[in-house]
Amino acid sequence: TVASCMDVMSADETHLDSLVVVVLGASGDLACKKTFPALYELHRHGLLSKQFHVIGYARSPLDDEQLRSKVRDTLPSGSRTEDFLDWLSYVQGQYDEAEGYKRLLKKVEKFEEESGCERCGRLFYLALPPSVYPDVCTQLKPCTVENDRRWCRLVIEKPFGRNLESSEELADTLGKLYPESQLYRIDHYLGKEIVQNLSVLRFGNTFMSAMWNRHLINNVQITFKEPFGTEGRGGYFDEFGIVRDIIQNHLLQVLALVAMEPPVSTSGDDVRDEKVKVLRCLEPVKPEDCVLGQYDGYRDDPTVPDDSKCPTFASCAFKIHNERWEGVPFILKAGKALNERKAEVRIQFNDSKSSVFDYHLPRNELVMRIQPDEGIWMKTNVKEPGLSTSIVQSELDLSYVDRYNGLSIPDAYERLLLDAITGNQQFFVRRDELRAAWKCVDDLLEKIDGGELIPILYPQGSRGPPEADHLAERYGFVRYSDYTWKPTDVGRKESVGFVAHLDGTTSGLNDEAPSNSASAQGDRTQVAHSQL
Repeated sequence: TVASCMDVMSADETHLDSLVVVVLGASGDLACKKTFPALYELHRHGLLSKQFHVIGYARSPLDDEQLRSKVRDTLPSGSRTEDFLDWLSYVQGQYDEAEGYKRLLKKVEKFEEESGCERCGRLFYLALPPSVYPDVCTQLKPCTVENDRRWCRLVIEKPFGRNLESSEELADTLGKLYPESQLYRIDHYLGKEIVQNLSVLRFGNTFMSAMWNRHLINNVQITFKEPFGTEGRGGYFDEFGIVRDIIQNHLLQVLALVAMEPPVSTSGDDVRDEKVKVLRCLEPVKPEDCVLGQYDGYRDDPTVPDDSKCPTFASCAFKIHNERWEGVPFILKAGKALNERKAEVRIQFNDSKSSVFDYHLPRNELVMRIQPDEGIWMKTNVKEPGLSTSIVQSELDLSYVDRYNGLSIPDAYERLLLDAITGNQQFFVRRDELRAAWKCVDDLLEKIDGGELIPILYPQGSRGPPEADHLAERYGFVRYSDYTWKPTDVGRKESVGFVAHLDGTTSGLNDEAPSNSASAQGDRTQVAHSQL
């Protein structure tokens, strides 16, 4: 159950008697599809304070019951939902006028007074476009006064600016109003299960620590793929493009966790200190180390300009200049309208230097699948079971659906909202971290915006421009196309991949093999995973 995965603390451990969550932009899609459902799940599992209240704030002319009806449509039916909705109310107001915020503050103070609690928390979730952040944060200031018995925190959604300059301007505005300890810049990728497992995998396993360096690792690929296009959101997407939308935030955040040095502790600032250090070692990506693409049909969207040069695909090779990673390329790839939905980290190791075998063996790979079908596996070369003397690629496999059968993994927003309530900033983006990430792509974005870089057209449902594969090959990545992954039922696994026979020949596992080999004897007991 979800409870078994989330039951790490009780409401008592949040050190609060009462909690008010204010969702600004309450009538929008983000609030209704993500924020309110996440709060409902936390309430359902007893992870909110015993005295809590959720207040929606927006410009839309709604009353309490109309907001409840809107939120009800996104939640499962039942008494738990109705209990949650009883604690939900609404305040209508403009984002740039003080009058609405006065009504909001009055409602917050009334709840806190009626609860009679000593320890209070106020969480303000800005499910809003960044263009209104300065006005909203200025008007919210009277609602966010902290004292000995009350904390106040703001959760801020991306994008945090369009480039380094606008990001710094926004950060300056917010920094004059609030200390960094009150600002929680949310990147929902940092709430995903596998991303949160990266530090444990790296620093909690001796063998991982020993091989996590340029001496053994050849290249690292961090990939985000979606099988659909902008789907009516082309006008919004065209303002940002794939580099801003995915690479500058989600993928660079994952890169920082993969590449950072061991932190002093798991405290928010210690972890973020190390992330900042490695981001500052990144060389700004150069146009010659990038492949940009646009899927055929993108400009058919009536909200997209006919002459748009906005990239819907990008593959960029980043270089980290420090002792651990010098010479190891980090290839970040993201795209829409591709052949599958997938996000993963793929670490490819160097070629085996063993002279025992007379032929080249495939490289080992550590793959961490972020979504879908979360899993971690190490691709290894082993003797094929049975009388065969062939070598086959298999894996040491942690497939979450197999190992944790029946366990539902919480949504990223649930994790991050709980972290914000408990004051854990480890998986939120700090200002200097944000600055360092923008510096890595700012020059590239300037050339894209100036029309200097023309994206390559690629068919919908493809892997993207073939030039992206050539870029990866140029930086040392070796793709084994015969080695594919098929999701299977628990307990049934099927392998399709590379076989090296001891007579020096090779074949795919689906190719005809010698009759005495295990590949000719029925069901297999391995899982093979797909390359990009």
